[in-house]
Amino acid sequence: MRFDIITVLPGLLESPFAHSILLRAQKKGIAEIQVHNLRDYATNKQKSVDDYPYGGGSGMIMTVEPFANCINHLKTQREYDEVIFMTPDGETLNQHIANQLSIKENVMVLCGHYKGIDQRIRDNFVTREISVGDYVLSGGELPAAVLVDAVVRLIPGVLSDETSALSDSFQDGLLDAPLYTRPAEWNGQAVPPILLSGNAGEIEKWRHEQALERTKQRRPDLLS
Repeated sequence: MRFDIITVLPGLLESPFAHSILLRAQKKGIAEIQVHNLRDYATNKQKSVDDYPYGGGSGMIMTVEPFANCINHLKTQREYDEVIFMTPDGETLNQHIANQLSIKENVMVLCGHYKGIDQRIRDNFVTREISVGDYVLSGGELPAAVLVDAVVRLIPGVLSDETSALSDSFQDGLLDAPLYTRPAEWNGQAVPPILLSGNAGEIEKWRHEQALERTKQRRPDLLS
């Protein structure tokens, strides 16, 4: 799977993709992540990518030409299953969306900055708009990193234990059950005996009950 990320701040994305699972996925050749500097596609001598909004108002708007030039250039090299714009007014990222995207082949991600981007980019190029929550960040770079991480870990071969992602919170509509590992007793607190019983059926039943109870307490909206 390939991600092409367009941003005015490529350095902000160097670290998230250079460690842990995302790095291993790239080394294995399972995922490819390319970051493109939007200023390289600016049409003026100053390499500026923003301008004042028509109609007045505060803030600066990212202009049409740099995005259009970069998108069109990338599209000459491959077809894209999705062109995603990270924006607070998009659909909220969840596990279902991550699952959908994990079976795609080529995905382009646009990172806004300043006040936002010219609506004509959204109208002409964007196929999906995604938010990471009901709040505003300085730009779309961190949300893009979140999106890529959520999707890449689902691709077969990325995780050492491929069943691990299938048992994560939200995969079955529930939060995950409490988790324990060694030691079996710590500061007078013992691991629930059922987890030490070796009875796979009873352990699975216990985990489901715990997941259901935790979801009722913390995210009852998921049960609806």
